[in-house]
Amino acid sequence: MTELCIDTSGATAVSIVRDGQVIGASRNESGRHHAESITPCVLEALEDAGLPADASHAGLDAVCVGTGPAPFTGLRAGLVSARVFAKAAGIPVYGVCSLDAIARLALDHLSPDTHVYALTDARRKELYWGHFVAEGPDDVRLIGQLEVGFARALGGALREQSGLLVSDAPIPSHSADVLAGAEMGPVLPLDPAVMVRIVRARLARGEEERLGTEPLYLRRPDIHGQAPERM
Repeated sequence: MTELCIDTSGATAVSIVRDGQVIGASRNESGRHHAESITPCVLEALEDAGLPADASHAGLDAVCVGTGPAPFTGLRAGLVSARVFAKAAGIPVYGVCSLDAIARLALDHLSPDTHVYALTDARRKELYWGHFVAEGPDDVRLIGQLEVGFARALGGALREQSGLLVSDAPIPSHSADVLAGAEMGPVLPLDPAVMVRIVRARLARGEEERLGTEPLYLRRPDIHGQAPERM
């Protein structure tokens, strides 16, 4: 099995995974130019993997894409691109919450019974976060629901149920002081390849309904109506 993995919840990150091993990767750290960077990153990752530049002839079996939560424009660009690549190649596309991937990657370095709060920068001086525990060696389970809000709300959640803060980047400066007393776990750049493990674990359990590609905005986009809630 060979999968193309794309995440645009923060940076533009692309991986090519074959039989569980990353064989090609590319990354653009800009958090604001996803539409311009996705295709070059995919082409670079395919070249790095020694595959044809035309994704429809690269022997791909599936596309995995991060569904956020993230700001509207960058997330939409990643999801649309993933669907286009999948349609061109005639292969399925599976969505994975980007916070699920961050939590799973962190739990690979922690005790399997650890509670983690995966967080990312939501801009507007806010954070996205979710409370997770491991669900087997390759997946995670969300406790409660995904949240967006100010750091003090996350601090309140931590007082109710302790856990490690984990992220794909240092805590944003607008929230660092509020969360200064919280216990930090690993800070690891999001590797979209971890989505393959999550997808395979959910498919093996017959949970394809957890792999939809609906975007997780969590709050009202600037120019659109009410954002869809996570299923």
